[in-house]
Amino acid sequence: MAANFPPESLREIIKEVVELLKQRNETVSVAETAAGGLISATLVACPGASGYYKGGLTLYTLESRIAFAGWTQESLKGYAGPTPDIVAGLADHTRKTLGSTYTVLESGTAGPTGGQTRNRKPGYVALAVSSEQGTVTREVETGLGGDREANMVRFAEEGLKLLRDAIKGGVKL
Repeated sequence: MAANFPPESLREIIKEVVELLKQRNETVSVAETAAGGLISATLVACPGASGYYKGGLTLYTLESRIAFAGWTQESLKGYAGPTPDIVAGLADHTRKTLGSTYTVLESGTAGPTGGQTRNRKPGYVALAVSSEQGTVTREVETGLGGDREANMVRFAEEGLKLLRDAIKGGVKL
């Protein structure tokens, strides 16, 4: 890994996640929105990624969710931002499509602007990890306000932590 990548706050968690995946001979796929591919980039920055990384999607727009994540025009009706149910569905679809052991997904608002509801304010992220055993979700508010880059890194960190917890059995799938 390069001296300045991945970001410092992701280094320990990525080492742990990659070690677990390799030890267990398991695979991961990724779907991201506000983190913009940071989780995928961090996973593939580690040597041996072709053995555990099945692929990733950056579902930054609603159009990309229709094109790549199984959404339909019906899915867009009443859409009001990320929720645990939405990220769970996207994670399940991605895992089944790519045939990975796990899919980690994040969808949030990095900032600097956002909306008035909790799930549209900068610093909010909904996370999911899908596996054959089930899907777990988590919501996080970073407290970083509209600091876009800091929120992006924190969203990736929280997604990797949830993935680690799911692999280790620390959360119920």
